[in-house]
Amino acid sequence: MVLRRSQLFVPGNNEHMIRKAALELRPDSVIIDLEDAVPIDGKEAARKLIRELLPQLDWKGKEVCVRVNDPKTPFFYADIDTVYKIDVVKCIVIPKAEFDLSFVYKATGREIEPLIETAKGLLRVEDIVRSEGITAVSYGAADFALSVGGVVKTYEQNQVLKTVVVSAARAYGVDPIDKVFFDIKDIEGFRRECIEAKSMGFIGKQVIHPSQIPVANEVFSPSEEEINWARRVVEAYEKAVKEGRGAISLEGQLVDYVHYKLAKRILDFANQLG
Repeated sequence: MVLRRSQLFVPGNNEHMIRKAALELRPDSVIIDLEDAVPIDGKEAARKLIRELLPQLDWKGKEVCVRVNDPKTPFFYADIDTVYKIDVVKCIVIPKAEFDLSFVYKATGREIEPLIETAKGLLRVEDIVRSEGITAVSYGAADFALSVGGVVKTYEQNQVLKTVVVSAARAYGVDPIDKVFFDIKDIEGFRRECIEAKSMGFIGKQVIHPSQIPVANEVFSPSEEEINWARRVVEAYEKAVKEGRGAISLEGQLVDYVHYKLAKRILDFANQLG
């Protein structure tokens, strides 16, 4: 199981920041960005840089991803060809996903993480996440707002958009990852959004600044309180089952098989984190 509590975007044309992400920072995933972070006249230089640099670095167990350019642009296939030749890259992040992406997985053998960023992408999200090789999905509020002629702040907070993405992900067994939070100075606001995303079923958060990494890692890890609750539920429910009961009252709350499964999930995740 790959941890994706935090996915850090790093400009694909910035050697210093790429080195720092590998050697100093502690996100679960690093997304080297060849799209928005790199100007048009710098695309080829960025490809050359990551071809040479990424294999040299010790990534300390982090998942290394590359966000390529929009499949509808002339840069996409050159990006895919570059990524295919870098063994350390395990996942390709595809922006503005709008159709079945199985062809990318078949061509590269890399896991795929689509970004839902357009009206068409949202309407086709089920087909997208069912593509071969999809292991995670996220979305972009700014690009989506542009697509529908809306306001970015409205779609940053839009519960329908979030619910559709997390539901599609969970329905087909892929990781739902919450969007970026643009105000890097508002750490408390970032924490609140992480907590809300976790409560909705997201397993992690895309981040754009080192200060956001420890917050995301903390929020999307089971708390001591959650672990203690899960232990009590598992112990009480398993005892009840042995006594022939399928539902019990624990500390004044109903506990049945669903609560037991939730508790087991928390404990399994906690054990994975050590």
